[in-house]
Amino acid sequence: MLSVDVEQIRKYNVPGPRYTSYPPAVHFKPGFDASAVTDRLKADPDRERAVSLYFHMPFCQTLCWYCGCNTVITKNQSQSGTYIGYLGKEVRLMSQYTGTRRKVTQLHFGGGTPTFLLPDEIRLVGDMVRSYFDYGPDAEASVEIDPRRLTHEHVTALRDAGMNRVSLGVQDFDSKVQAAVNRVQPYEQTREAVEWIRAAAFGSLSIDLIYGLPFQTEDTFRKTLELTLSLKPDRLALFSYAHVPWVKPAQRLLKLETMPTAEMKFAILKLGIETLTREGYTYIGMDHFAKRGDELESAQREGKLQRNFQGYSTRAGADILSFGVSAISQTHDMYWQNEKDLVQYYAALDEERLPIANGYVLNEEDQIRRKVIMRLMCDMKLDFGAMSNSLGLDFAEHFQPELSKVHELEADGLVHSGQNGFEVTDLGRLLIRNVAMCFDGYLTPKTEGVYSRTI
Repeated sequence: MLSVDVEQIRKYNVPGPRYTSYPPAVHFKPGFDASAVTDRLKADPDRERAVSLYFHMPFCQTLCWYCGCNTVITKNQSQSGTYIGYLGKEVRLMSQYTGTRRKVTQLHFGGGTPTFLLPDEIRLVGDMVRSYFDYGPDAEASVEIDPRRLTHEHVTALRDAGMNRVSLGVQDFDSKVQAAVNRVQPYEQTREAVEWIRAAAFGSLSIDLIYGLPFQTEDTFRKTLELTLSLKPDRLALFSYAHVPWVKPAQRLLKLETMPTAEMKFAILKLGIETLTREGYTYIGMDHFAKRGDELESAQREGKLQRNFQGYSTRAGADILSFGVSAISQTHDMYWQNEKDLVQYYAALDEERLPIANGYVLNEEDQIRRKVIMRLMCDMKLDFGAMSNSLGLDFAEHFQPELSKVHELEADGLVHSGQNGFEVTDLGRLLIRNVAMCFDGYLTPKTEGVYSRTI
């Protein structure tokens, strides 16, 4: 059994990035010139390279008070039709620089609530993808679903649009917790959604839970885990609630005195890991679990797992092209992010220009550190020899100061060093953000008010 003392939890409960990108998005430059993107894309010698597509659907009918996503709260259904018209404009503009008919290996609809769209609008987005890209049967196509306003027709439309994986938002089944975060979602409603999804023959079902919400305890979360397991998901995500009220003011509606302490959050996470691994799921790391034999589990075992803005992925070597308000795209040496405000997003497209607001061009050192952090987050170990060969440098020499920080973590049981590398321990998996932070060239002591805490 994993044993962690309170002082250890306090020591490592510090603000830190989640490393869906490196450098993290807080380092993106505002006022990024769209020509920096378009010039690079046009000059790309490999325009046959596969792509991963992301479409951000920001609309929700009500606001979940814990939410850290870019959302537009509205009950005006006509907004979705207007929005997908602008998505079409953006895809058309982007295709001028990326080329058309590129193979899609991964497709994701996120939000917001993608099923805010009407069923026929979902089909239109699917047709849009097929109009510009080669979207084959081997593509991993996933969608985030909120069961509260899902209809059977939505499920059918998603299959028609090519979706084959579902990520179902639950967060917690306890009614007191649900009321406290303004997301009332009875178990029966979620179970009906699962039945529709299973009947429609989606290839995979994932369920999202959050720990660290008001009124959660080990006992209440144990019941949530039991109910979740009764639905037999293929994958689970157990996210740590990120309290960032300086970014998301609605989080101030959550009463701090009702929220679990860092010690309780850690206990709930420990409970979740022990319960799910006992029930046959592999702890991939950084919030994610998958049944043994699942693609994610196999990819990690074979050293082929990847990590990007959509979380863990089995699809490597693809550019990420993202569409919609606030969406972030990625190539081997660049990130760019769209306007976060819907009005500004529309205005840019009305002027026939890409709605790019922020961006970042990676230098050589950025790319080296990104690869190190990526492999650490995915493999839960670093082989210095393999990394030296991959990066074209002497890893131990290049990262001598960073490795001294890793040795400090070893004293607390987060890693175990070998002759030519180190492995992350079970405790280190829970604190993998802290381990990865050793290799971050941009971290400063003043991270309070920038990142959420690691526990």
